[in-house]
Amino acid sequence: MAVLSLNCSLWQENSMAVNCFVFAKFSEIPERCFLLFTLILLMFLASLMGNALIALTIWTTPGLHTPMYFFLANLSLLEIGYTCSVIPKMLQSLVSEAQGISRGGCATQMFFFSFFGISECSLLAAMGFDRYMAICSPLHYATRMSHGVCTHLAVVSWGMGCVVALGQTNYIFSLDFCGPCEIDHFFCDLPPILALTCGDTLHNEAVVFVVAILCISSPFLLIIASYGRILAAVLIMPSPEGRHKALSTCSSHLLVVTLFYGSGSVTYLRPKASHSPGTDKLLSLFYTVVTSMLNPIIYSLRNKEVKAALLRTLGKKKKIES
Repeated sequence: MAVLSLNCSLWQENSMAVNCFVFAKFSEIPERCFLLFTLILLMFLASLMGNALIALTIWTTPGLHTPMYFFLANLSLLEIGYTCSVIPKMLQSLVSEAQGISRGGCATQMFFFSFFGISECSLLAAMGFDRYMAICSPLHYATRMSHGVCTHLAVVSWGMGCVVALGQTNYIFSLDFCGPCEIDHFFCDLPPILALTCGDTLHNEAVVFVVAILCISSPFLLIIASYGRILAAVLIMPSPEGRHKALSTCSSHLLVVTLFYGSGSVTYLRPKASHSPGTDKLLSLFYTVVTSMLNPIIYSLRNKEVKAALLRTLGKKKKIES
């Protein structure tokens, strides 16, 4: 830690290129850091186990080999990658003096974080489209949402995340950094890294803001459009049971969308004047750990098919162990 900080301060004096960054400390009190480490570790493990169990259950249960659960399995894999791109390094920084990260390591972390995050935005839009087809066009659902179509939508979601994250990361790390070397955050997120670039950062921030608008707002508008059509179709259904069944298949997805887009939009799309390091850290902690931990709970508690399949999967594991 001391060596790394010294190297960064030497860079500032000699106007050399930045080779490292240092994350800001959460707290100067060791007990508080240890408490936060324990809390985040427990949520991280719960997120990993929950999402891995959902993906495994869907893969091993033939009855869940449908478009809705195919997308859910992809969502669980994205959540695993999303948290693994950030949390391990953060946990290391909380309990050790190794709070630094190389320029290449920071770029790698930013790429994977952006990759999984943008892919999740696109996948949530694909899941909304799936619910629209299931409710508004049930007679053609099997043909229009075939395995090939679902695979294509998933590949597009993952591919879009990869392309945008690669371009965005390459753009940011092609800029010159004028320091200080300390990142006022717990991972290499876009706003705190841009704050370290040289000269007028307004243009750079505008570019990133436009990308955020396109990558966050565009899928969200598609979700809104899908649910607008779903609501119109549900309102003209003659039976209350049919309306309730149709809406119940959407409730879990709507809740996940609200959690993910709500925290992400507040973080990246609110005015710069309202940003504060403390608030940004809390919001980032929420959408990197808390939402990933809650998603498996939401889908397992609010979906009878998933709940039953999870119980069968856990039952099989217990039999094997015994």
